[in-house]
Amino acid sequence: MLSNTCKYALRALIYLGRHSEKEKKIGIKQISEELKISTPFLGKILQNLVKEKLLVSTKGPNGGFALARSGKQISLWDIVIHVDGEDFFTNCLIGLEPCASHDQDRPLCPLHYKYSKLRDEIAVFYKETSLQSISDDITKFEDLIRL
Repeated sequence: MLSNTCKYALRALIYLGRHSEKEKKIGIKQISEELKISTPFLGKILQNLVKEKLLVSTKGPNGGFALARSGKQISLWDIVIHVDGEDFFTNCLIGLEPCASHDQDRPLCPLHYKYSKLRDEIAVFYKETSLQSISDDITKFEDLIRL
């Protein structure tokens, strides 16, 4: 499962992908209010994403945040890896050490073969899904979707 921090990061980046431009940054208060996320907590998340070069930020009265590159160039994978690490894509579903270590001399967990295929498919989905494609889908179904 994704952490709440990662879920908030995904929501914030989707929001910024839809509303910001390099010349027009969005302030943290606006993002926080729109997404109903605590401003201090969101601030920590966004600053981490700036360090990871997924966002750019400017301080001051006209400051705020924007995507560091095009929404087409940022995948869900990029976000998850920078926030939660690769554990979501590599850990055993039920947390057994032999399965997680992939040691050939030890037995794998009872779910390994079924879940590893699904986990690989999930990884492909995250790698192939860009912020732009999510934004396009939101535009198509705007009356049905609420971030």
